[in-house]
Amino acid sequence: VQLVESGGGLVQAGNSLRVSCAASRRTLSTYATGWFRQAPGKEREFVAGVTRSDFVTRYGDSVKGRFTIYRDNTTRDTVWLHMNNLHAEDTDVYYCASAMDIERLIGDVVTLWGEGTKVTVSS
Repeated sequence: VQLVESGGGLVQAGNSLRVSCAASRRTLSTYATGWFRQAPGKEREFVAGVTRSDFVTRYGDSVKGRFTIYRDNTTRDTVWLHMNNLHAEDTDVYYCASAMDIERLIGDVVTLWGEGTKVTVSS
């Protein structure tokens, strides 16, 4: 079972980018799913998470109001992170993660990690 991220890349500051996370051989709809980010030499940072039911979303303070997390409406097996008004400080490797519930996800008690997708924001 793997979490597979896609959609990273290079974008100019102020622009938008969307990354996605899907699971191989498993459904994401039964897990809280979210995103963390980490740059070399920095601590891992919680970015955003969504509960199994989709009723609750949580965001890290540095991305509130700019990033939106949501599931694919049809399959609910893909989780998207839509990033608006990107800043140079958002440059990081973004990792998808799943956990039994959103409290564990935010607390970094993660069941499964993806390998990460690189997002680079040029100023």
